[in-house]
Amino acid sequence: MSLHIGAKQGDIAETVLVSGDPLRARFIAENLFEEAQCYTEVRNMLGYTGYYKGRRVSVQGTGMGQPSLAIYVHELIQSYQVKNIIRIGTCGALVKELDLGDIVIAQGASTDASMNRITFNELDYAPVADFELLRKAYLKARELDISVKAGSVFSTDLFYFNNDPERWKIWIEHGILCTDMETSTLYTMAARSGVRALSILTVSDNIISGTASTSKEREQAFTDMTEIALEVV
Repeated sequence: MSLHIGAKQGDIAETVLVSGDPLRARFIAENLFEEAQCYTEVRNMLGYTGYYKGRRVSVQGTGMGQPSLAIYVHELIQSYQVKNIIRIGTCGALVKELDLGDIVIAQGASTDASMNRITFNELDYAPVADFELLRKAYLKARELDISVKAGSVFSTDLFYFNNDPERWKIWIEHGILCTDMETSTLYTMAARSGVRALSILTVSDNIISGTASTSKEREQAFTDMTEIALEVV
């Protein structure tokens, strides 16, 4: 039993979908899982295990930001021996071509967070997705006729950043498609532990155009990325 999840051994499947929003985790369990059982309500960071097309899978809320995600990913790997972690989250598009509801599969993730620099003694580490999970997700999306883009993302620690209007320019110039708050740390921790990880993101707002989804849409409407993730497992 771990400190922040508190589940018993065997309660969590080898493959876990992680969502920053615990209510999205509950929505997935209640609407897409069969025989879903809640294994944790600690701090209201809900976690469930159930079956999808006969395959056992879990979904776990992690909260927003890389430090929060790191706590749950560490416990999933170290305390519950999870082997595959797929993030199903939201992102802010940095290119006009990405509309609300579009899906980005993160090949790699840059970051402004200090966590990697602390780990690598002030050097830069370039974390990437597990290739097999990425390949399967991309092909499955095409099979399901769901449009996706695969590319690089930027994981930031700052959701509100009003001091520098040029902040995103350098990242856009280097081909970054969108920004989220978790992918870089997920990929780094997975690499260190020999675990497979993938981040599938739905555009919830476009930083360039200023459009944005509602909180209810973020919780319940972005089901295509979840379907891709569940088909991959």
